[in-house]
Amino acid sequence: MKIHNLGLVNFRNYSKLNLSFGPNMNIFVGNNAQGKTNILESITILALTKSHRVGVSPNIIMFGKEKCKISGTVKKDKITTKLCVDISEDTKQLSVNQTSTKRVIDYISHLNVIIFTPDDLEIVKGSPNVRRNLLNIQLCQLSKEYLKTYNEYNKLLKTRNEYLKILFNNSIADTNYLDVITDKLIDKAIFIYQKRKEYIDFINLHINQYFKDISEDDGLSIQYLTNVTFDDYEYETIRKKLKHTFKKNYLKELNYGMTIYGPHRDDFIFYFQGNDLKFFGSQGQQKVAILSFKLAEIPIFNEMTGQYPVLLLDDIFSELDIKKRNRLLKMINIDGIQSIITTTDLRNINKKYIENADVYFVNNGSVERR
Repeated sequence: MKIHNLGLVNFRNYSKLNLSFGPNMNIFVGNNAQGKTNILESITILALTKSHRVGVSPNIIMFGKEKCKISGTVKKDKITTKLCVDISEDTKQLSVNQTSTKRVIDYISHLNVIIFTPDDLEIVKGSPNVRRNLLNIQLCQLSKEYLKTYNEYNKLLKTRNEYLKILFNNSIADTNYLDVITDKLIDKAIFIYQKRKEYIDFINLHINQYFKDISEDDGLSIQYLTNVTFDDYEYETIRKKLKHTFKKNYLKELNYGMTIYGPHRDDFIFYFQGNDLKFFGSQGQQKVAILSFKLAEIPIFNEMTGQYPVLLLDDIFSELDIKKRNRLLKMINIDGIQSIITTTDLRNINKKYIENADVYFVNNGSVERR
């Protein structure tokens, strides 16, 4: 899977931009605040329909304009797909091959991306919500069934929370309705638990090797944490435990007015040599750990879709020494993998990678290909 070209109209600092990408490594070079990251963000929106940045949707439209447009052509083997996202302050229109589609489930997965940004340190340092978000984004790209189930779970969760408040304020309300909602919620929860566990188990097959190859350190793994403990992740085991948990904690949830057990409270932790990396790792180790996590996702996408995802790597060289930079480039410089990288300079990068890459220079919203 490769993105062949990208078109932007009134997107951030680009009034109009048309880019063609090379099939392998693409490097965008320029000073900070010139528009390098905006290019990666636009590709993310083209793939996922939303930005990897939090709460920025209206701000992506160029100042003084009413809407913006992101379009691109994706090639999978011999199949070409044209994608387009039109965004105004209150609407978003999606199209595939010039045919409008209203449902995200029908749009997503035409372009699969794995993105790394400097803000990804929050994956280690931040709240559990950041890590759940990461799992959901990747699993939604890989499985339309996961996206559908996850959306259904959230709707049921909202309904259940609202009914818990009704029950708290009305002692004669029908608790049988809560049982019906809870049973449906459990069915969706089981699927989400199982898919997340499978995904993290797959990550653990690869993450330590990538970490070792970049840093020459050994002993990185991640652990999936749920607020309901299961002996195993078989359907009946999870179902039995959840039903017991909800029944046992009915009064507690009633007082809170919300559902406090389920996959919406999941988390996972990075461990390095048996210690929580959040508390016992340097910022450099944390960054390499996150990079290793993202790299470990590549074989998952390839196995499940038959295609490599497009790698979007924003400012990956900061805080990495020369050896680590070039080890990383060696890992992603593989035939079949397209990467789009931003950096402030090309110094201390092995010339063989630069010579074989497509290099672009970015200056104040202008992009010039070498």
